[in-house]
Amino acid sequence: MEMIYSFMDMVLPFEWASHMFMKHALLAILLVTPLFGLLSTMVVSNRMAFFSDSLGHGAFTGIALGVLFGVVSPLVSLVVFSILFALCITYIKNKSTASTDTIIGVFSSTAIALGLMIMTSGGGFNKFSSFLIGDVLSITEEDLQALAVVFVLVLAGWAFLYNKLLVLSINSSFARSRGIATFWVEGLFAAILAVVVSISIQWVGILIINALLVLPAAAARNVTNNVKQYHVVSVSLALITGVSGLILAYYFNMAAGATIVVLSSLVFFVTIVLKPRFIR
Repeated sequence: MEMIYSFMDMVLPFEWASHMFMKHALLAILLVTPLFGLLSTMVVSNRMAFFSDSLGHGAFTGIALGVLFGVVSPLVSLVVFSILFALCITYIKNKSTASTDTIIGVFSSTAIALGLMIMTSGGGFNKFSSFLIGDVLSITEEDLQALAVVFVLVLAGWAFLYNKLLVLSINSSFARSRGIATFWVEGLFAAILAVVVSISIQWVGILIINALLVLPAAAARNVTNNVKQYHVVSVSLALITGVSGLILAYYFNMAAGATIVVLSSLVFFVTIVLKPRFIR
């Protein structure tokens, strides 16, 4: 890591970059925002915005269960529960005749209520209220190492699933006719989403994490004409707004996650105005 820090000192001769906590935050942004931009394309294309939002709500229960069973790190229980939560929704969604939004709504509301019930018993909620807002400036070197592992695993999973997800986004019946195991593809993608949400939620915040899984691709969709442009623009916008939001949050003493989301929202509204010029 010392080599990385030395390199950052050479290429970033700014006052904010002299602080170790800002170096850690910047590296985290560079690792996690491309994942949000990439996954965002399929979240938007497959109309999974409500599903990704439910993962954030379900995080309450994951944290609460970790506290209840005495898990050393809430992050461990958070990741495990989020994966199981995502797979359970995917399974029932494929087996039930109820509408998808109804199933997700039931799971989402139940999870957040159960989590709050457990966390508030004995007055322990304040200890974990920081998960609501998140704090990207609290990232440690160990957190960065975990993020780097997640970054590599998600890219590998994306490479494996991409073509199948692309066909699935067109039509699930068509995907099955092409020999694609739709449940397993959806389940694996849901698990990847769950891991990224879980690992990022303590720095981004439960209340706003879904925005980062929707806004980059939503904005990119307004100003692109093909799949390649769509992905490149989505990842680029996620990176640009992530770094810009971090720097603005430092100078104006604001929550970094919220600042990034506001910038992403502004970009989205700008692309709506520009859409007639790009989409012919």
